Amino acid sequence: MTFNEIGISKELFDAVTELGFINPTPIQENVIPFMMENKGRDLIALAQTGTGKTAAYGLPIIQNVNVNDKSTQYLILSPTRELCIQIANDLIDYSKYVSQLRVVPVFGGASVSNQINLIKKGAQIIVATPGRLIDLMNRNVIKLGGLKTLVLDEADEMLDMGFREDLEEILTNTPKEKNTLLFSATMPNSVMKITKNYMNSPHEISVGKRNAGAENVNHMCFTVHERDRYLALKRIVDFYPDIYGIIFCRTRQETKTIAAKLITEGYNAEALHGDLSQEQRDTVMGKFRIKHISLLVATDVAARGLDITNLTHIINYNLPDDLEIYIHRSGRTGRAGKNGTSIAIINLREKFKIRDLERMIKKSFSHHPVPSGKEICEKQLFHLIEKMEKVEVDNNDIDQFLPSIYKKLEWMEREDIIRRFVSLEFLRFLDYYKDTVDLNMPVDSKKGKRNSSADSGYVRFFINLGRRDDLKPTTLIGMINDNTGVRDISLGEIEILKNFSFFEADGYYRDLILKSFENLTINKRKINIEVAEKKKSGGESRNFRSKSNDKRRSKRPDKDSARFSKRGKKRRF
Repeated sequence: MTFNEIGISKELFDAVTELGFINPTPIQENVIPFMMENKGRDLIALAQTGTGKTAAYGLPIIQNVNVNDKSTQYLILSPTRELCIQIANDLIDYSKYVSQLRVVPVFGGASVSNQINLIKKGAQIIVATPGRLIDLMNRNVIKLGGLKTLVLDEADEMLDMGFREDLEEILTNTPKEKNTLLFSATMPNSVMKITKNYMNSPHEISVGKRNAGAENVNHMCFTVHERDRYLALKRIVDFYPDIYGIIFCRTRQETKTIAAKLITEGYNAEALHGDLSQEQRDTVMGKFRIKHISLLVATDVAARGLDITNLTHIINYNLPDDLEIYIHRSGRTGRAGKNGTSIAIINLREKFKIRDLERMIKKSFSHHPVPSGKEICEKQLFHLIEKMEKVEVDNNDIDQFLPSIYKKLEWMEREDIIRRFVSLEFLRFLDYYKDTVDLNMPVDSKKGKRNSSADSGYVRFFINLGRRDDLKPTTLIGMINDNTGVRDISLGEIEILKNFSFFEADGYYRDLILKSFENLTINKRKINIEVAEKKKSGGESRNFRSKSNDKRRSKRPDKDSARFSKRGKKRRF
């Protein structure tokens, strides 16, 4: 099917043809005919971000507008200023040949008086963020008595960002006769409540599977020690010379720290977080959109609503606690029919999250070793050579300089020129990665599994608490978390005996663990922790998630459950 066959007017067809539209995307192919034939009916449309949802609802809306009526007939809500502006610009482009149609974006962080003036001139379509919309409704500037259709774009993200009360206020104060169109990438319970409370027998169109990742995104995983997470990030970035992507961190402070480190070490990066002013945010995003910077280090909240179609990579410096957020993150690459890559950097304790994600997105992660220095240098070198091969040469501009250049270099042999060229452009990588360590956790070559015992840097500790003290694995993990102040120490085998116990922990934290328990007493009893000898007998150690509030731990032991020994017998807790 083409846009010529989908039922849009000649004015719209001419505009989208100029924009390069040929065939509608699946969401457009399903939504546009439905909206044309079922005016006034509520709709739920589920599709990943970047699949063409704006045109899917925008083209029918523009075609149905009464341009002779200057009152607001259509309202589109979006979660962020950036997306609001993008939607409005797209609708203006689509309506290029529709006279007397006015589209006005309304958002915070900009002059409210300018927006009021634009609305007073007439605005058949308003694109708004919830906060500024409510402000202008309360000022009696925006009047929605004649509203025909309300569109909730990126509904899941609006609710994730805390706009639930705003949305309910807007939905309550708009005409009951309107129809509501809800567009979302996922369908969590919060979105389901909106559909049940404020929509009337909505028709549902789903492109792809609910809460599933984009089809053309490749998911990769790198497992490292917690202390090596940043070093692994740099190697991954260096291994992809043409990377243009977003690095997601959990907190504002982590975002600032990682971005500052990358910038200091010469990487083309900037931070995007909630502490930036709107002007600073616009500056960062402006540079990122035109690729003056290639890496954006961001929190999930700060990156909401960004509409950039040609990202090559998403890097999860940390996996989010809410795994549905991973779907949003990964969906920012692989848009508009292009392929993309979503990378997760994890430690051993986070392997269960990967398994949960695989079940959620119905795809498998490919597990890769962190690239070695030699591999990175080789990749960078051949990328440099490839760039040289493909560079466009303008003979008219450089011919006048060539005689002097030939004369200057006539004493050199061809091989010498090549060596010097490579050295000039490439020595930085060679120097940096010379004699670098292997960041990968050792792998059992027979089983293809990562070791988690002393061979991979674990230290065995003795503690003078046991079963008679009601010590359990979760209790011990909580003690280590609370006393060290570090919640992601990777633990190996835990052996609970009657009067004392042994446990393995990442050797990087050896001194911290010993120091943290130096003055600890429980019920006036001094707690003693010492480094113990390595266990002489064989046996496979088990790894634990050290978050005491982890609700995923099953009561029924399985192959990943820990085993504890008592006088040579296996005991399960």
